[in-house]
Amino acid sequence: MPKKQIRINAFDMNCVGHINHGLWTHPRDRSTDYTSLDYWTNLARSLERGLFDGLFIADIVGVYDVYGNGVDLTLQESIQLPVGDPLLLVSAMAHVTQHLGFGLTANLTYEPPYLFARRMSTLDHLTRGRIAWNIVTGYLESAAKAMGLRAQPEHDLRYDQADEYLEVLYRLWEESWEDGAVLADRARRVYAQPDKVHKIRHAGRFFEVEGYHLCEPSPQRTPVLFQAGSSDRGLAFAGRHAECVFISGQNKAATREQVAKVRESAARAGRDPFDVKVFMGLTVIAAKTEAEARDKQAEYLRYASAEAGVAHFASSTGIDFARYDLDEPIRYVKTNAIQSAVNNLTVKNTDWTVRKLRAQHALGGRYFTIVGSPLQVADAMESWIDETGLDGFNLTRTVTPESHEDFIDLVVPELQSRGVYKTEYAPGTLRRKLFEAGDRLPPNHTGAACRAPPESTLR
Repeated sequence: MPKKQIRINAFDMNCVGHINHGLWTHPRDRSTDYTSLDYWTNLARSLERGLFDGLFIADIVGVYDVYGNGVDLTLQESIQLPVGDPLLLVSAMAHVTQHLGFGLTANLTYEPPYLFARRMSTLDHLTRGRIAWNIVTGYLESAAKAMGLRAQPEHDLRYDQADEYLEVLYRLWEESWEDGAVLADRARRVYAQPDKVHKIRHAGRFFEVEGYHLCEPSPQRTPVLFQAGSSDRGLAFAGRHAECVFISGQNKAATREQVAKVRESAARAGRDPFDVKVFMGLTVIAAKTEAEARDKQAEYLRYASAEAGVAHFASSTGIDFARYDLDEPIRYVKTNAIQSAVNNLTVKNTDWTVRKLRAQHALGGRYFTIVGSPLQVADAMESWIDETGLDGFNLTRTVTPESHEDFIDLVVPELQSRGVYKTEYAPGTLRRKLFEAGDRLPPNHTGAACRAPPESTLR
């Protein structure tokens, strides 16, 4: 029986400090070059050389201003500020690669679905079907105020809005243009057949849209759909919509439980539980020997900022940890931030203190970290896959670009020798590569129901 193939995305952001904070100060780190196009095209070339499935680009709208009730540390350590638009990076990276996928984070709370549908279809065309969308609803009060709202919409209400947003998008991407609508027939002077292009009409609780999708069908039509919510409402949303789910795990038992919840949610939505691929955030520090890897870890720790990591986490929870003494227990506070983060910190566990948080964020971030030789790293990665049901990892950067280059040069050959990592890319779109099926949403996905337009929507 063939071994399960480990899927790997690089996890990055159009900024200096992404997950492992403070490492921008390391003398070999080049993250301050993030405003250079060469920085991104060189990264894309490296990731394709390493046969990564994709580059997953995070994003936020707003700033981290909960810790210390301001942005002083956020600016000093560049904690995802400044941050550029992730979508504008893709065309250049796609031009220098043939297979690498691009997972793009975009917040649906602040962008009308009609225009967003066009942006994603355009990128799917330009990349020949290598686009994924990481669906987020936002959690920062600073973002809501910057976008003209008095406060961030309530957690579950954001998901209600997201459900309707997806309904609009499915109709634009899947319904508005029929297969075969485009003829591009010069002799007959018919580019698109009018009877095969349909106006969608949607009047709902949050959105009213009447119009034709502005783009002809792209290779995937609907981009591959990522989602990262792990609250009960977030899991219900993922079960209905997500094709890939991104989770954060600190131990195998909790991760195995979370993977099972994702698959159960998909089954409740009438889908095959294994139609959803689950990725976990992971940091890897690799070297030729364990001793060299430990030395490298110690070197990185001298430059990392645990306080910056805690400040980042403060905005994830909506709790100002700067107000606590080092050993004072962190108390539950009802916030409108990431619900699962608040519950994990103050409900499921009640012994967290700032001192413990700083220890967890010693490398500037809180993702599980593997340190060792290629053999040790590969052993650990395989054990996480085998013991939790994960499908793959979103690999964070530490010192850039060397952390990804170390992984590509040292760990990838070891994984390939074990038969758990591809030795070449499969042809086709990102969806075809990930799921070894078609380019389009599978028939049991809720979005596939929009493919046959009802008579009421015809011109």
